[in-house]
Amino acid sequence: MAKISKKTVDAAKPENRDTYLWDEELAGFGLKVTPTGRKVFLVQYRLGGRAGRTRRITLGTHGAITADQARSDAQSILRQMARGEDPASAKDKRKGVASVGAMLDQFLSEHADTKLKNRSSAEYRRLIGKLVPKALLRKLVTEAERSDLAKLHHSLRGTPYQANRLLAVLSKFFSWCERNGFRPDFTNPAHHVEKFKEEKRKRYLSQKELADLGAALSEAEQTGSAGVFSVAAIRLLALTGARLKEILTLKWEQVDFGGQCLRLTDSKTGAKSVYLNPPALAILAALPRIEGNPHVICGERAGAHLVNLQKPWTRIRIAAGLADVRMHDLRHSFASIAVASGMSLPLIGALLGHSQPQTTARYAHLSDDPLKAAAESIGSKMLGIIGDRKSAQ
Repeated sequence: MAKISKKTVDAAKPENRDTYLWDEELAGFGLKVTPTGRKVFLVQYRLGGRAGRTRRITLGTHGAITADQARSDAQSILRQMARGEDPASAKDKRKGVASVGAMLDQFLSEHADTKLKNRSSAEYRRLIGKLVPKALLRKLVTEAERSDLAKLHHSLRGTPYQANRLLAVLSKFFSWCERNGFRPDFTNPAHHVEKFKEEKRKRYLSQKELADLGAALSEAEQTGSAGVFSVAAIRLLALTGARLKEILTLKWEQVDFGGQCLRLTDSKTGAKSVYLNPPALAILAALPRIEGNPHVICGERAGAHLVNLQKPWTRIRIAAGLADVRMHDLRHSFASIAVASGMSLPLIGALLGHSQPQTTARYAHLSDDPLKAAAESIGSKMLGIIGDRKSAQ
């Protein structure tokens, strides 16, 4: 017998049969050395006194865990045994429980791939594959705790948006586990893990900025610095408030000139109609149609749509003096003009294809601007009628 430490474990030599080294300080804690040289930490105990059944639990292989880690695990198991529990029996029950990694694979194939949009499913896979550590993947799905997720979330504090997205995905995963009986109800470890604050970026183009953008588009069209399809795509984004993918993947069969709308069979929020104003209809009517290509915004490859609008957009926005404007800000600007025109939020939500009222509610504060302007206009007129001369001056 000797104290099991890194030194004694390294010194242990294999023989022609399994050999055991027992710790002189912690009864029941031992090391098994196989003829092949494999060294395995274990703990052994007897239930019910001398006549009871002897149980043995494997703690881990030398190299995968250290001697100190194995000693700590052995102490924990022996404390359970001293309380009258049978740790080996509990371990036997857990053998049928899958790991977090295995359950995530099942979640992705049964839920994400079948019930979510392809883009959302791909994002789930990217976040999980890139950010979930192996230590969490190896845990039994029933043993994942709030502290595990809090620690993971905190480790991603340098990228708060990504950290919050991963937390949301894992929350959905553990809720799915509960619904399918893989975890007890109301045990989602993602609950109460506080998300990081995110800076909401809101950029709306003023009328002058929109005019500058229009001038830059016309110049790009005349000089040929941007292709006809790129210019048309940017104009349609501004005039319809549609999402980028909806315009880039648009097919002629979805354009209803008579109904003055785009009839999209699929979008981020499902099937929807995008209503077209006269300028948008004029742009579509003037676009050339490429034989053999069903798309409105054609790319360079035969039969394909334009994939990358970023390069021409960057040149055009810089020419317009709008270096900080993203393409998605054109959608925000469409909504801001609608609000300034006095349209209701439900109506604006319908135009933008929002599935949730709270998504449109982000534009509610914009309604203050026209109200303030109207109040100022009325105040100026009233001042001339009923105000005293000092105030009028």
